[in-house]
Amino acid sequence: MPDYRSLPSVTALASVPELAGYPEAVRTRAAQDAINTARESLKSGMSIDPLALAKGVADLLTAESIRHVLNMSGVILHTGLGRAPLPSPTGNYGYQNIEFDLETGKRGDRQDHVRELLCELTGAEDSLVVNNAAAAVLLTLTSLCKGKQVLLSRGQSVEIGGSFRMPEIVKASGCKLVDVGATNKTYISDYETAITPQTGAILRCHPSNYEIKGFAQEPTTKELVEAAHAAHILMINDQGNGALIDFSKYGIHGIETLPSSVSDGADISISSGDKLLGGPQCGIIVGRKDLIRKIARHPIARAVRIDKICLTYLEETLRQYRYQSLSNIPLHGILEQSPESIRSICEGIAPEGADVRESLCELGSGSGAGKAVASFAVVMNSRKPDRLLAELRKYKIIGRIENEAVWLDPRCEYDFFGVRPVLVEGMSSMHDKVQSTIKRRITNCWEKWK
Repeated sequence: MPDYRSLPSVTALASVPELAGYPEAVRTRAAQDAINTARESLKSGMSIDPLALAKGVADLLTAESIRHVLNMSGVILHTGLGRAPLPSPTGNYGYQNIEFDLETGKRGDRQDHVRELLCELTGAEDSLVVNNAAAAVLLTLTSLCKGKQVLLSRGQSVEIGGSFRMPEIVKASGCKLVDVGATNKTYISDYETAITPQTGAILRCHPSNYEIKGFAQEPTTKELVEAAHAAHILMINDQGNGALIDFSKYGIHGIETLPSSVSDGADISISSGDKLLGGPQCGIIVGRKDLIRKIARHPIARAVRIDKICLTYLEETLRQYRYQSLSNIPLHGILEQSPESIRSICEGIAPEGADVRESLCELGSGSGAGKAVASFAVVMNSRKPDRLLAELRKYKIIGRIENEAVWLDPRCEYDFFGVRPVLVEGMSSMHDKVQSTIKRRITNCWEKWK
């Protein structure tokens, strides 16, 4: 029979000197959790030190939840890790003129901070930025096409992250979805046949998180624009990835850009800000001035507007494009690295006995299905690869399992390139010291689970 009388009371445990530095609520919660865990351990015949457990619980309760991690997963725009890595803080602390005109002293428009940059970089007449791309699609359709039919290829009825599906977003906007074509083949004639007096727009949704190969066909953006305008309806292009430049310079081909969508004549083009644009999470809408103004006046626009932090990061990212300083944008800093430089990093962090092999680093986050860049990775065979991954995560190192081995691809980790100081357990250190620290941690983990 377990001796529960040996356990301290909540009040007694919460009052021990080891917990004195924590607020009362944290001490009480830690004591309660520790005693409950200790009671279960006693019931199963185990013993445990409630004081040590309480200290551990208190540390967890007060630890930051969002932490800097080392992304060595082989996915650059990792959805779980926040997609595009952000640059260092811009230094705009305290009050900011988010909606204040410094010249007139009157209320300003937060969109003014990025409107000129977006129009310059995309060639569009006007722009509007909201909190994410799904909201941008919902707001656009609600503002421009509510009560009307919207034509969408069956091959583009995609499901985006979080199990949200494009047909559901169209329905939520108050529009009637009309499927056209087949899953693998949709012709321009399919759209032309489906257009009726009740049709408001052709919607193109780039299926960037999957790819249909082989016996497949779909019209180009320009062909859809011509068909829509011939019928006096709108062509709305959910371009998705937000690329502002040609990514073929990185060996990545077939990526539609936001400027090309505009130049092809799309009335409205929509994209994410945290994919191939390399900025913060937001939804970018560019296109005809009259349509943008109508979208901006809709009540939903206020509900989904971009916040001041994302707005600040977006402006800074767009300014780097204006100055053609792409290396200052972490995404481009990552893609610019040669495979040989990645191999050198691997050799610097690989434990003795581990392999350094060629790897492919995916773009990820629906920014281009099947698109990847050449890289290298540290490969460690393990009797329990899942346990090794878990051990690495204790040091905030994120890897992947491939062929029953753990792979660590450092291309994704901008901090390894020595471009800026980084945080390792709160310590600012340059890249050479970071590499030696990481190597020691990887070695310690591997030694446990070889």
